[in-house]
Amino acid sequence: MADTPTTPTIPQRVDPTLYLHPATLARLGSLELRAKMIVEGVMSGAHRSPYQGQSVEFAQHRPYVAGDDLRHLDWKVYGRSDKLYLKQYQQETNLDLVVLVDASGSMAYGSRPFSDAAASGQALGPSGQSNWRKIDHATALAAALSYITLRQGDRVGLSTFAQGILSGAGGGVERSSSQGTWRRIVAALAQAPVQAQADFPRVFDQALGKLTNKCLLVVISDFFTDPAPLEGIWARAKYRGHDAIAFQVLDRAEIDFAFKDPAPFEGLEGEGRLRIDPRALRPAYIEALAEHTKAVERGLRRVGFDFHRLSTHDWLGPPLAAFVARRENLLKRSKMG
Repeated sequence: MADTPTTPTIPQRVDPTLYLHPATLARLGSLELRAKMIVEGVMSGAHRSPYQGQSVEFAQHRPYVAGDDLRHLDWKVYGRSDKLYLKQYQQETNLDLVVLVDASGSMAYGSRPFSDAAASGQALGPSGQSNWRKIDHATALAAALSYITLRQGDRVGLSTFAQGILSGAGGGVERSSSQGTWRRIVAALAQAPVQAQADFPRVFDQALGKLTNKCLLVVISDFFTDPAPLEGIWARAKYRGHDAIAFQVLDRAEIDFAFKDPAPFEGLEGEGRLRIDPRALRPAYIEALAEHTKAVERGLRRVGFDFHRLSTHDWLGPPLAAFVARRENLLKRSKMG
């Protein structure tokens, strides 16, 4: 009988930023452990975290919703009205985080093999794959962003999507800051991609329909879709008062297209197979991908939203540091009026 794979022990006195490299993350058996290591690596490099402590500048009350942190209940209001209300501070009014993670078929692609893990039979993900895929990069980022936000006591919600927001245990987690929220998020992110295309208009109809207050939307996807409808989606989110950050996750092979030999290329969302000569196609492909990415980014920038492109072969530190800086700037702007 084969030996049961075990999670490697993280040695003492190792530079925490090493945890941010995909080669290290892939060897951590648990997504929960991966996210904690990512956050440790980011925060260890900061002189001062903008997330330490909660603002004491009171902003307003809002009705209690099941799952909210009971520590923020205003018991004086309850004594007068027999109704549950939470105190909202200036920080909290701008820190509801809603994470949308693409779990469509194309996110299952990954070209970075881990030969030692494959040779030992060790599985690196829920599907038993030995490659670091786009979905692995996306879920590690989503878990880390959620961990950062929840550690501050702010609310986080999560949805995974393809043709719509996925249902069942892997579909999503309602916004909450209560104990156990992050573990529910990690459990939802463990769902493997589905063999379906992403329907962004439908997904955003479902997601925005649930939001009754201003939120920060973080969308993590390869954005392999027609960019034209995306512009309307971002405009709608802006009109409703939301902010957004889009992280485009691509594999290095998709970015460089450094294939050499003619071979059949198979679509992961039912497109079928097509035999091509990649060296002949590469110049046109690189140009088309650049135009597509620019179109996606342009739609976001037009309404003041942020766009970051990530490679599955790169470290997760820079996008997380950018996220933290973004949040700090939002807090400063909210206090200035």
